[in-house]
Amino acid sequence: MPRILFVSATAEEAAHLPADATVLVTGVGTMNTAVALATHLADLGPERPERIVNVGTAGALRDGLAGVYEIHEVLQHDFSDEFISEMIGHPIPNMRQLLPVTHLPAARLATGDAFIHDSVTRERLAERSDLVDMEGYAVARIGAAFDIPVTLLKQVSDRADESAYRTWSAAVDIGAQELARELVRLDWASSAAPPAVS
Repeated sequence: MPRILFVSATAEEAAHLPADATVLVTGVGTMNTAVALATHLADLGPERPERIVNVGTAGALRDGLAGVYEIHEVLQHDFSDEFISEMIGHPIPNMRQLLPVTHLPAARLATGDAFIHDSVTRERLAERSDLVDMEGYAVARIGAAFDIPVTLLKQVSDRADESAYRTWSAAVDIGAQELARELVRLDWASSAAPPAVS
């Protein structure tokens, strides 16, 4: 049986995962996520997971997005990669490609330490991404550092606009249930390996 570690920012977002799933709750934001996940993996030693699956909510940066998406591209939106690359004279990578392992619809994700809740920022981020969260890039980056494949599964909980504060709290449990249903359909949440990609 493959060792899969589920990573979630909050207990609420992971509340409906299978009872036998191994879950790490990191806290909200990139720093909390990076420290918690890196520390956990370092402590595990040779018993590290074979895959990390990050589950959680995300804001939609475009109208019409709903349900659960698998992330195929993730970037850190509050890191000035273009400016810093120009300043120091060589590129600073700020985007990671992830190999898809499910048949869920694909999306691009922007990660940052701000909860996005205004239309101006939403429109700006939509130029490069479809969804926005506060942990995904950190999980992908730490997974790469430990040479562990990462899957990001995000459920749309809000519109990342002025309504987001009101809708996220109401949507989080429904979203956790939807994520859990999709994992059961994938049939590898706790007892089987992710399907091979041809």
